[in-house]
Amino acid sequence: MDYSFFDFLKLIGSLGVFLFGMKLMSEALQKVAGTKMRQILSAMTSNRIKGVLTGILITAIIQSSSATTVMVVSFVNAGLLNLIESIGVIMGANVGTTITAWLISVLGFKVSMSEISLPLIGLCLPLLFSKKRSRKSWGELIIGFGLLFIGLEFLKNSMPNLQDNPEIFTFLQEYADMGYASYILFVLIGTILTILIQSSSATMALTLVMCANGWISFEIAASMVLGENIGTTVTANLAAMVANTTAKRAAFAHFVFNVFGVIWVLSIFPFFLRWIEQLSVFLGIGNPTTQIEAAPMALSLFHTVFNITNLLILIWFTKWIACIVSKIIPMKEKGEDAFTLKHIKIGLLSTPDASLFQAKEEIVLYGKNTRDMFHRVTECLDLSPKDFDQPFEKLTKMEDESDNVEIEIANYLTKVSESKLSTENSKRIRSMFKIVSEIESIADSSLNVAKTIYRRNEQHVTFPEELTRKLKHMFALVEETLDVMCNNLAMEYKTVNAKKAYEMEKAINDYRTVLKQEHLIAIEEKKYDYPTGILYNDMFSECEKIGDFAINVTQAVKEIGYDE
Repeated sequence: MDYSFFDFLKLIGSLGVFLFGMKLMSEALQKVAGTKMRQILSAMTSNRIKGVLTGILITAIIQSSSATTVMVVSFVNAGLLNLIESIGVIMGANVGTTITAWLISVLGFKVSMSEISLPLIGLCLPLLFSKKRSRKSWGELIIGFGLLFIGLEFLKNSMPNLQDNPEIFTFLQEYADMGYASYILFVLIGTILTILIQSSSATMALTLVMCANGWISFEIAASMVLGENIGTTVTANLAAMVANTTAKRAAFAHFVFNVFGVIWVLSIFPFFLRWIEQLSVFLGIGNPTTQIEAAPMALSLFHTVFNITNLLILIWFTKWIACIVSKIIPMKEKGEDAFTLKHIKIGLLSTPDASLFQAKEEIVLYGKNTRDMFHRVTECLDLSPKDFDQPFEKLTKMEDESDNVEIEIANYLTKVSESKLSTENSKRIRSMFKIVSEIESIADSSLNVAKTIYRRNEQHVTFPEELTRKLKHMFALVEETLDVMCNNLAMEYKTVNAKKAYEMEKAINDYRTVLKQEHLIAIEEKKYDYPTGILYNDMFSECEKIGDFAINVTQAVKEIGYDE
């Protein structure tokens, strides 16, 4: 066999160029369409047709079904999509990914794209050095597109020539004429290759090249394509391993959907292939079993028809699929911890924009949990010493959890900051660091108020009714301030209205001043003793600090809005 190890390395290198081109193009497309892509996904309704169309559109835009499904899993984990909605989007992603196969088979085999790829890269090279982010992203997109087809051309040229190496064909033939056993074997090969390469598009390109060069027959290539449909589900399932139960179910639904499709197609495989051959001839592509040059486009046709047919069959059974995955993956989460990561547990998404959107959702949740923590503190004011111990222990635990969440979010933002960031995203990250620090300070001050109540109980101090009433009024002002803060965190940055936040902060400051003056007079007039006054002063002073931290959060959010 005249095929050396050096030739094999050229083959692997060609695959590397193809993969790098695909990655560069996919990430650049996500940068170009990032915000709109997220808006489309987050605006999803329970309408299954809209869900499917969304999946097709997003995958067609970003040229990666794996990226779409991982994003869908993260959105389910974040609570932006429910299980039923996510299944529709994933079904659509399977159809959207067929566009990649058509690009490769039409432009890669029918048109010599490699001839114009280098001039195209040369023309777009200046865009890479542009200071304008959108131009740079377009430059990366076109260069990635060019590298993809250069890699495909290298891949075709690096494949061994069957005329010079007939023993390869003999080797494959031993496993290609075993009927259904061959089909199942090559389904497994396609699955394993996709898992190893982590790209169904790259495995599809390899399959198209092997089929076009006569390495494998059309039937065997079609079997590998079925395996690639199973292999591509692994990425989302790996991402969901650290996610919540609903996200795990969404990822597993993708696996169930694709495996079911492979099973029913394999059950009628000879008939289905014959129909594809007839359809291919009817469309003018040619007969893939007798014309090798027709094989790549016919294989893309098989891929598309299979995914569309599977979609049309299973779209009516989304609730049924949801029930199956819910039974297989039961709900195990107890929800005992108030402060838990729900959005960034999956890790970084493929672009800084998407990752920062995920971070924003986590910060919104962090703010809400901190507000709920303060609400628990207000409920403790009237509790007896005997009833206070358990809530105080819970509040202490919540503050520890809050510290951990702050660290996790900060670490996540640090990882995002290591990517290539636009000026806007760099400023956004700096503001987010400030926001999480201020929210954590609110949790600290909330616990300080609880500790003061604990000291009051330990010292057997009873507040006069008037002091309790004034503290409750201060607590109500703080709760309203935290509500405003959470609303501002959840809003689109450009639409944040800080007027209400400033009004609430002023109201807290003014009331603190009134209480301070009244307190000094009351001490002089000995309306209550000094230890009682110390505890009372500590409580309303700590509440004023919370108001300061809350307005700092709103100011940081507003700064992001100015940057965009």
